[in-house]
Parts: sequence; structure tokens; C-alpha cells
Amino acid sequence: MKFKKENMFGDMMGMMNKIKETQQKVEETKERLKTVTIEEKSSDGLLKVTISATREIKNISVADELMEDKEQLEDYLVLTLNKAISRASDINEAELAAVAKDGMPDIPGLDQFK
Repeated sequence: MKFKKENMFGDMMGMMNKIKETQQKVEETKERLKTVTIEEKSSDGLLKVTISATREIKNISVADELMEDKEQLEDYLVLTLNKAISRASDINEAELAAVAKDGMPDIPGLDQFK
């Protein structure tokens, strides 16, 4: 099987450009995810956490009655923060995976990753 040198070079340049575009889109998505916020509440609503999709805590709101029981407050914080972080991670990974998948060049043998 013979390939024309010019055609291979053109294909390679096209792939490189597509990879560069994808990298740019990934960076843009990362910046956008900093502005996406997730709000998570304890089951009874006494604790509310706001976190970005990049897993940065933006706000914590604690009901006065939780302030009276340190151990209960700590438990609420752990549970609610973990739920918020898990949701943020899911959103973050899904968004970045979608951008990366969309920008994968057509390379024989790598189509299994699409």
C-alpha cells in the first residue's frame, strides 16, 4: 500500500489542527465550569452548600439550630460536601469528556475511544 507524501502531510496537519482546536475547547470548557454552580442541601435543609463544577466551595449556609451541636454540624458538613463534590465531579468529567470526544481526530485504531 503506497501513500502519497503530500497527502500524509496534509492529513497530519489536519489532525494537529484538530488536536489544537480540541485543547482550546477543553480550556474554554474548564473556564466555563468555574461559573457553573451546584447547590446541595442536607435532607432536612438545615445545611446548604454551593460549589462550582470545578469543586471550589462558594458558600456554606448553616441553620442556627445546627450551631448548638458541633458533632451533628460536622456530620452534616461531611455528608453534604461529599454529595456536592460528587455531583460537581460528575458534571466536570462529563463536560470535559464530551469536548475531548468531539475533538478526537480520526486515527485508525483509536475509534474505540469515541
